[in-house]
Amino acid sequence: MVDHEVDTSAGTAVVDADAFDRRGALPSDGVLARVRAGVDELTGALRRVAEHVLSDPEAAARATIVELAERSGTSPATITRFCRAMGFEGYADLRLGIAAETGRARSAGWTVDIGREIQPNDPLERVLDQIMAADTRAMHDTAALLDLAEVERAAVAIAGASRVNIFGASGSALVGEEMQFSLHRIGVAAWAWNDVHSGLASAALLRPGDVALGISHTGQTRETIEVLAEAGSRGATTVALTGFPRSPLAELADLVLVTASQATTFRPDALSARHPQLVVLDLLYIAVAQRTHDRAHAAFRRTAQAVDGHKAAREARA
Repeated sequence: MVDHEVDTSAGTAVVDADAFDRRGALPSDGVLARVRAGVDELTGALRRVAEHVLSDPEAAARATIVELAERSGTSPATITRFCRAMGFEGYADLRLGIAAETGRARSAGWTVDIGREIQPNDPLERVLDQIMAADTRAMHDTAALLDLAEVERAAVAIAGASRVNIFGASGSALVGEEMQFSLHRIGVAAWAWNDVHSGLASAALLRPGDVALGISHTGQTRETIEVLAEAGSRGATTVALTGFPRSPLAELADLVLVTASQATTFRPDALSARHPQLVVLDLLYIAVAQRTHDRAHAAFRRTAQAVDGHKAAREARA
């Protein structure tokens, strides 16, 4: 694969409110996650509303529909369209959803300075607070966006597969290697590929009943798209792990697992997405282990026994 995954959402499909609404409504505790995930796909006035809501959700929750329209430079009719795009019947429901979400975040203590630039002279205590707040927000948003039915279908496919191929570039390759290691420990025949030539050759040998997992935060990494398309053309079940549900990678996959991210200084989206990606893959791995319990338990026991001698040797030297 390539050395660096491009951290950009350029080229993401642009849709109107009606198309955005066709994704279906999220529960009220996922409204801000929905806005963050879809802001790049909105245009004009609707995008201004989304950006204003994200800039100060608490103020948006307190504003009347006229006030929000004035502050975002739009109209009450646009606010109504925005509410429909977010899956709410009207503005009152949207306000309640935002208020509930910001209230939970405040009480949990993870709203501290999210979005503030980390300065060179910031003490590590403040930097730690920033990182924890951003990661907690990203985890919460990922939980709100993730379709557990898709996770279930992916787990069933992997549990019954004779071969699982995992593809990713750069940071996504590291995440893929973690997943390969986990699956391998429970007896699943899994391989992780980060070279496009090896990946394509392996994808070409897949068959119906096999699974190919492609990882790319942007969903636009050309090499990952290429190998997942090759796997799909051979009849394998294709799974995409991405932060953009309307990206090219997501569009060609049979199953899509969506993650969120919260960028901070020195940690742009592609880097800050790492922890949410690992959480989703850990959930998928456990779901596979549940469905192959006896086999997984026996494999885990054998692999643990195989390395016990080395652990004992280290402890003796210590």
